[in-house]
Amino acid sequence: MPVAGELTHFNAQGQAHMVNVGDKAETKRIATAQGDIRMLPDTLRLIEEGSHKKGDVLGIARIAAIMAAKKTSDLIPLCHPLPLTAVNVEFTIDRVKSTVRCAVTCETFGRTGIEMEALTAVQVGLLTIYDMCKAVDKGMVMTDVRLIEKIGGKSGHWTTGAISTLPLV
Repeated sequence: MPVAGELTHFNAQGQAHMVNVGDKAETKRIATAQGDIRMLPDTLRLIEEGSHKKGDVLGIARIAAIMAAKKTSDLIPLCHPLPLTAVNVEFTIDRVKSTVRCAVTCETFGRTGIEMEALTAVQVGLLTIYDMCKAVDKGMVMTDVRLIEKIGGKSGHWTTGAISTLPLV
């Protein structure tokens, strides 16, 4: 077992390896991540009104985020494939800041954490918004992607205490 503060994806020789989780107990694991995309007010209005010529931007971004959570181990080299039991994607519009917040909660019952799935889903959800709106706003900025909370496993419950209280769209 690694000592506190050690990186677990390196062996004693300093070589990258996939962590052996075979002896860990299976527990319910939940992780929530979020991030924002800032855009021009006119771009936000197109998304909010559903009048973007490419269609339902947030609906497509929701599906993309779910797909990304399911494919995380294909994208992150040493990430274990996990059987997801739930993926919840929520978008919040902040007209004052001209942003869309993507919050993703992933759940599994397994031997390793699910943080990477939630973080990957947020990034892909935001990238999908960018992709669908880049024709009208190339200057969009994705910011503040971070883990908000994780529950389960040996390390227990962790939270930033910064879960958004913005109304959901």
